[in-house]
Amino acid sequence: MSPIQTHPPVRVFIAGGSYAGLSSALNLLDIAEGLTPRVAREPHVHHPDLPKFDIEITVVDERDGFYHLIGTPLALCDAEYSKKAWVKFSDIPSLDHPSIKVLQGSVTHVDCETKKATVVDHASKEAAIYEYDYFIAASGLRRVWPVAPRALTRKQYLIEASEQIHTVGNAKDGVVVVGGGAVGIEVAAELKLVKPHVKVTLVHSRDKLLSSEGLSEECKDKALELLLEGGVEVLIGHRLKESKPVDHGDGAPRFEIQFTNGKTMVASEVVMAISKSVPTTTYLPTSALDEDGLVKIRPSLKLPQETPNSEYHFCAGDAVLWSGIKRCGGAMYMGWISANNIHQSILRDFVGHEPKFFEMQPTPPMIGLAVGKQAVSYGPEVGIAWGEDVMRAYFNNDLGFDICWNYMQLSGRKDEVKV
Repeated sequence: MSPIQTHPPVRVFIAGGSYAGLSSALNLLDIAEGLTPRVAREPHVHHPDLPKFDIEITVVDERDGFYHLIGTPLALCDAEYSKKAWVKFSDIPSLDHPSIKVLQGSVTHVDCETKKATVVDHASKEAAIYEYDYFIAASGLRRVWPVAPRALTRKQYLIEASEQIHTVGNAKDGVVVVGGGAVGIEVAAELKLVKPHVKVTLVHSRDKLLSSEGLSEECKDKALELLLEGGVEVLIGHRLKESKPVDHGDGAPRFEIQFTNGKTMVASEVVMAISKSVPTTTYLPTSALDEDGLVKIRPSLKLPQETPNSEYHFCAGDAVLWSGIKRCGGAMYMGWISANNIHQSILRDFVGHEPKFFEMQPTPPMIGLAVGKQAVSYGPEVGIAWGEDVMRAYFNNDLGFDICWNYMQLSGRKDEVKV
């Protein structure tokens, strides 16, 4: 196969360098080089008689590296793991490629009609405009501390994580985690596992954990059971009214926690795990967004048809308006779909190839939840499973860092299979 000679390199702009963004970039690079894409789940539709093409991929992210968001519960209580969870983009071998450029900055505006993206550089604070042929919105959701780090550089993140690790490790009156969703459960369980001397209490306003997710009652009950087995105290039906610092005269930090049922308690640290995450998609036109800021994708991951040049604009990852629970596996899969569908569009426009677009199917509620030494998994077709073997399968011993890293082959391609 020879490159398409009559056209300049195809410019692909990706907002976001996490699971969906990196999956999109690396899979598209594979396809452009005539290789099998690294995370494809379906048979790839590329054919040997189709031409290759030159490509320029620009990835923009607010952080200076890939942060393994799934590992946050462990990163904020284990110093060694916190170092592993954040890898600077400049230290990721697969991104060291002449066709990929990674910038640290914020996308502030996307003009879909003229295909131009405005980016504010974090170092210079200056705005620059990037022209593109295809755009992928993969910037996800803005999560608050401690669900995600506040820091935008690895150096500052390690300081932030170290301070949090010191705080929870020296919590004489214990740590209270507010919110019994997936994040709260994992934060409480990991803290108790890593710091067994610390009293950890999870409080939840409803009568069941995971109350906002469409999971089975058995799954919710098993999550509670595993928490209790791991030594976490759980208060169900306790809605937080107020948490305020109190001074007992010894200089140690303490908070008085009041609940709407009239009960109170004291803790050295309060971890809020209930804040609603907000989409980062304000740079897109309103025609592409719902009232909450999620992107109204079509099954092909293209933006709605009423958006200008919608055929050339995609969204992948947590910012999409789609069924199911947001998971890193789903985000990486959407990255692959975006890459394939952009490739098919390029061949359609350049050589008149009949495109074969992959489409997302409705996603039922499913979950893999780390609870200390064990994990619980649920899917409507496979049912529920739990135990240490489930933990190894879903998370290994590092809350899934190696699984995600190896799945995207961030250390470099493991094969050079040509199609």
